[in-house]
Order: sequence, then C-alpha cells, then structure tokens
Amino acid sequence: MSLDKIELTLSSFRRRLISKLTHIPGERPLTIYLDKREVVTLMTLGSAPEALVLGYLRNQRLVESREDIESIQVDWETDSAAVKTRRKTVDIDALTSKRVVTTGCGQGTMFGGPMEEMSEIRLPDGPKLSQEAIITLVDAIRAHDTIYKKSGSVHACAVFEREGEHGVKLLHLIEDVGRHNAVDSISGLMWLANRPGKELIFTTTGRLTSEMVIKGAQMGIPFLLTRSGVTLMGLELARKTNLTILSSCSGKHFEIYNAPERVVFTPNPT
Repeated sequence: MSLDKIELTLSSFRRRLISKLTHIPGERPLTIYLDKREVVTLMTLGSAPEALVLGYLRNQRLVESREDIESIQVDWETDSAAVKTRRKTVDIDALTSKRVVTTGCGQGTMFGGPMEEMSEIRLPDGPKLSQEAIITLVDAIRAHDTIYKKSGSVHACAVFEREGEHGVKLLHLIEDVGRHNAVDSISGLMWLANRPGKELIFTTTGRLTSEMVIKGAQMGIPFLLTRSGVTLMGLELARKTNLTILSSCSGKHFEIYNAPERVVFTPNPT
C-alpha cells in the first residue's frame, strides 16, 4: 500500500500561491494471470494483494474452493499476480464468456450469471444485532485511523464480529480505490481463514449496489451497513436473500431497508 507525499500549490483568498505537503494514495495496476491466462487488470492501492486476488477469484466464481489454489505470487516489478491452480484443465474462455458491467467505481465486471445464481442463496433467520452494537460499530469506523482521513480518494470496507450482547470487534478493515476491491480483499481474508459469515457484520463507505449485496450474500453475512445509500436492485436482492440492510449510518442514526426483525432496539443506547 502506498501513501505518498506531494507538493501541492494552492490559491489563497488573497490570490497568492501557497505550497504545502499533502498525502495522495498511490493507485497502480495489478494484472491477474490464472494458470498463465490473463484474466483482468485491477487498479488498486495494493494493501492486501494476495487477499484481493483470492477474493476476486472467489466472488467471480473462477475457482470453486481454497484447495483449488496452489499458489499466488504477486510481483510489483511487473504489476502482476500469477495464480497457479491444482486443476489440470480450466476453460477460462468459458468461465469469462458472459460479462456484466457493474456500477463499481469506474466500471466493474462480474462473470457468469450472478442474478440467476443469487436465486440459490437464502440466508437463515437471525442472528440479532442490538441498536447499541450498531452505534458502537459506526463510532469505531469513525475513530479509526484511515487513509481516507489523510488523503480522501478511497473507499473503506470492514467486517466486524459480535462480541457479547452489545459489543462488536473489528476483524478486518481494507481501503482501496474502489469499494469492490475492498470487499474482494475482505472476502479473500475470510476464505483464507475459512471463516463463515453468519455471525459477522459488514460495513462500507460506498453505496450498497447489486454487486455489493451479491458479494455480501456470497460470504453469508446477514448484515450490510453503509453510511451512504442503497440502490433499488440492491434492495431487491437483499429481499430475495433475506439480508438486512442499514443505510445512512451516522452517529445514532440509521435506516433499515430490509429484515428489521434482526435489529434489537435498546432503551437509551449509549
């Protein structure tokens, strides 16, 4: 991950030029090769490249299990990630023949038929999440030292686990130039640890589009939170998969868009 300092020239209200040092995130390309076949080039901060590659392959359904992966080698001199699998024959052209351009920052791509595959996902009822835990989570994100606070220009995604009746514990926080990269990185970390999502809470600074809801459902996470908003298709998919969406999360305020029965309201939350 790179966060560089540059000299910035500003124009003051007195019409004088002022120079100062500021931070700016370093965006760079990372081309993924799957068994020596080029798949995609991602623009990324590179904070967790192996996790990003693993999560991308998982969410794009280009690998079926962790056991398929023999190795992931990231080489920043060539801006590439070489993935070697244990499968003898892989028809990359067939796997990537159908593409859906998403609303990911810039343009994202999902392979296959994600909408059709979502019909097979239905999250079980429960668990519960208290109002106090939600407020604690939102405050923890606000207080966390982030690249965004230093420079802007990035999105953050984080995953928490419930701790006690009203507590939460931060497991992973990833920042990247696009929210889809950040969620893929978290997905890769969870997959690597073989961590199920049923007791976790996912939060993002970006909007909850269909792509974000699809990835949340694929991870099996019942709670998706955002300080931004939700799209209509994102909401429709959340209803189909029984996923709880909370948007406009700020301070003690939040809006519940689906499955409100999972949220337990507490008297005088602190």
